[in-house]
Amino acid sequence: MNLGVDQVRAAVVGIDLHRGHLDMSVATMPAAPDVAARVVAANKKLFDWCRTQEIPIVHLVTKYLDAEEIRINPFWRTRSEDPNNPRKNVLKHNLVGMPGTTIMPGLHDEKRDWVVDTKRRYNCFTATDLDFVLRSHGINTLIITGVNTNSCVLSTVTAACSLDYAVIVPSDCVDTMDAPALHDAALTCIRTAFGFVMTSDEVMALPELRR
Repeated sequence: MNLGVDQVRAAVVGIDLHRGHLDMSVATMPAAPDVAARVVAANKKLFDWCRTQEIPIVHLVTKYLDAEEIRINPFWRTRSEDPNNPRKNVLKHNLVGMPGTTIMPGLHDEKRDWVVDTKRRYNCFTATDLDFVLRSHGINTLIITGVNTNSCVLSTVTAACSLDYAVIVPSDCVDTMDAPALHDAALTCIRTAFGFVMTSDEVMALPELRR
């Protein structure tokens, strides 16, 4: 498959695969339980395979020092003031020290994986050292997974495309706390203008990613 780069050097960017979205016992902005279970299982399968192929995994974790870091965003402020909005807990989401800021069990290999835990906006490149980490290791192709498809994933994919990375999104390794139609719409936007969308099985079958 032509991914548009001369020699593929890939890394996974796993976005917000943390308990704040995916562990119903502590989540402040939870995905549906079945969605969470499905996303965790699909990511674990992909991550385990990537490690056998020496494809590095970078975990991006949202973590705020205090609510004011969140509230300064005008639109997020409106969500927190709407009791009927699914994002109404945004000002209480993933503050430092909360259990939600930890990566879901089984997804993080502390000896191999990289963690960038300074993510405070949808776009994983905003005010983080993600681009530096990737460039310093010669990465030119990103396999982007995580939640939410229609916010953090979409925003990061569009930024990655503009930064001239090749982008692949495994459709079963991303999902959303919002309506399924928004997940589908985000994938349509991505495959139309920003990157390749395929299943994780198709990703693992790409000869360009195999050692």
